[in-house]
Amino acid sequence: MSDIVPPEVRPKPAVPAKPPNVGAPSPSSPFPPQGLGVGGGGISAPPPSSIPVPIGSHGPSHGGSHSVGHGIGHSVSHAGSHTAPHSGSHGHGGSHSSSGGSTLLGYIGIDTIIEQMRKKTMKTGFDFNIMVVGHSGLGKSTLVNTLFKSQVSRRSAGWARDEKIPKTVEIKAVSHVIEEGGVKMKLTVVDTPGFGDQINNDNCWEPISKYINEQYEKFLKEEVNITRKKRIPDTRVHCCLYFISPTGHSLRQLDTEFMKRLSHSVNIIPVIAKADTLTIEERQEFKQRVRKELEMSGIEFYPQKEFDDDMEDKSDNDKIREAMPFAVVGSDKEYQVNGKRVLGRKTAWGIVEVENPNHCEFAQLRDFLIRSHLQDLKEVTHNIHYETYRAKRLNENGGLHPISSAETQETVLPPLITESTKETNELSLIFLCPVEV
Repeated sequence: MSDIVPPEVRPKPAVPAKPPNVGAPSPSSPFPPQGLGVGGGGISAPPPSSIPVPIGSHGPSHGGSHSVGHGIGHSVSHAGSHTAPHSGSHGHGGSHSSSGGSTLLGYIGIDTIIEQMRKKTMKTGFDFNIMVVGHSGLGKSTLVNTLFKSQVSRRSAGWARDEKIPKTVEIKAVSHVIEEGGVKMKLTVVDTPGFGDQINNDNCWEPISKYINEQYEKFLKEEVNITRKKRIPDTRVHCCLYFISPTGHSLRQLDTEFMKRLSHSVNIIPVIAKADTLTIEERQEFKQRVRKELEMSGIEFYPQKEFDDDMEDKSDNDKIREAMPFAVVGSDKEYQVNGKRVLGRKTAWGIVEVENPNHCEFAQLRDFLIRSHLQDLKEVTHNIHYETYRAKRLNENGGLHPISSAETQETVLPPLITESTKETNELSLIFLCPVEV
């Protein structure tokens, strides 16, 4: 072992005329730059952008520990202790933690977690299931095609012109895989032809409610199977667009009854269809009247106030709730307006531009539904509506009977412990536990 030379007789290292150009690591490089004493391959330092420099110091610092300066005359400062002179420069490859957190002295790469998640989800893709409910002739299929700028509705997938209105509500689902910017999404549009078109509309919402619960049941059975799939197909309805007729007066009793009965099972978003039939003043009065009637009936539409996570979400959602129900116009036809091709509806007095916020609120609905709240719609469906159904089902008979993939054996979930069975379960545990003699 070599003798230790006292610091006062050690030769000072030569100071480079200009510090080396050290920047953030290249995205293509899997390894971060090495500091002096770690890599041993020349003078290098962590990226300057990743090192906070406190006021009054000459180098990087981290709370609760010490900061190391680079160059001659820099100091090592200890929080709450003393400052000692230090000559030379030293790089640290680790971090020092304290009760208030830690600051990294070098680039580690934890910021790549987001990129890893993005690649993972890009491979698996996304599912989004949207249901449209309303009278015939309100433009449900046209609006869905306009939302996704593609022929994705039921009518676009083989609807015949001579098709008659069904005597009862029928559920028809059409799935498409749409891609944009390398992101693939399986979109399922669930249409409800025949809703509200009959003379007697008693309980016409029951087939819709049954379909929604059937998708929850299908997902639940897949979850409790002995051999579960790596990725359970998600057919649950994430969003229900309810189309309100542009009468300009008030909601019909059927509208109120439907939203009241299904608001606790699915995310309902009310929209005023064919808003170009109303003047701007009529539209604003109708929107206010609809909001007041929904509030008086105790109907909660998405986004619900109790689901706001923080003040920022509350502020954004309050603006959305004040603008709902959105008065929309749908069209899949293009017209030439001021030298630009726009989606719109041609009338005798001009062209109603679908994406023009001065003409209708379609752009607000699209941004809200797809660009800002699509993931939240899926999370609320899973964490709130599906969990409510799941808890109810598991409490009914003390559990489900999951079936294996081969459907050859059955396993009964253990019953829930209630007051009536508590003593029996405790007695069983006493006999099952091994006793030392």
